[in-house]
Amino acid sequence: MHNIKLTLAYDGTDFSGWQIQPGQSTIQGALTEVVEKLTQCRLTMNGAGRTDAGVHATGQVANFQTQSSLSAEEFQRAFNALLPASIRVVAAGEVAPDFHARWDAVAKIYRYRIFCGRIVPPFLWRYVQHEPSPLDFDAMAEAARIFEGEHDFTSFAASTGSEEDDRERTTTRMIYRSELLRTVCEDPASGGAEEWVYTVRGRSFLRYMVRKMTGTLVDVGRGKLRAADIPELFALRDRAKSGPTMPPHGLCLAKVEYPEATNARTIGDL
Repeated sequence: MHNIKLTLAYDGTDFSGWQIQPGQSTIQGALTEVVEKLTQCRLTMNGAGRTDAGVHATGQVANFQTQSSLSAEEFQRAFNALLPASIRVVAAGEVAPDFHARWDAVAKIYRYRIFCGRIVPPFLWRYVQHEPSPLDFDAMAEAARIFEGEHDFTSFAASTGSEEDDRERTTTRMIYRSELLRTVCEDPASGGAEEWVYTVRGRSFLRYMVRKMTGTLVDVGRGKLRAADIPELFALRDRAKSGPTMPPHGLCLAKVEYPEATNARTIGDL
């Protein structure tokens, strides 16, 4: 049995998220359809993170186990030939039999892009949230740092849709890095406008957590909240008190990290 690890990039605009859903176009569904066509077997495609509808990725990781004689390189070529152009396998390799894309991950990095200019260039609008009104960058950057550390993120996550599941789920999360940076947009059509990128690195995330955190930062930038309010929001455990859930198209799963020992066991990474 071979265990194949894939590193994926995708434009999530036209997909209903990662996870297979009946009658919906999903990333996991597209990958599963192709791999079953290649192997003539029903296989499980494990993903490191369940990105929501409209969310993008440059470093999503998946794995599947197969008895096929195809090499990882051959799988990569076949996937890219058969998948829609909005999904690419950027790397493939054979890994140890016990590797699991989700359970072995030690950290994930997400980035949320905010375009602070009058007109969004046509080649950016799918990937940035447009905020044309003035925002206080320094206040937002100060607030972003407060998210670092271990906290109860109930106020910054959506409901699971089940009151019972909400009661039973663990809402404490560790955030290793939470940082807002500003750059000048390189697209000539931007007119020199700034792009602000919120980067957050953590072990795992609750549903809509990064988008709620970003929405809270934007409310700080608008003066509706203060950086000093965030510790109180942690204590309140009330998602109605935090900022809005930002639209999905500004969010990207940038990278999934694994222990060095896991990386060392990878065979033939491309």
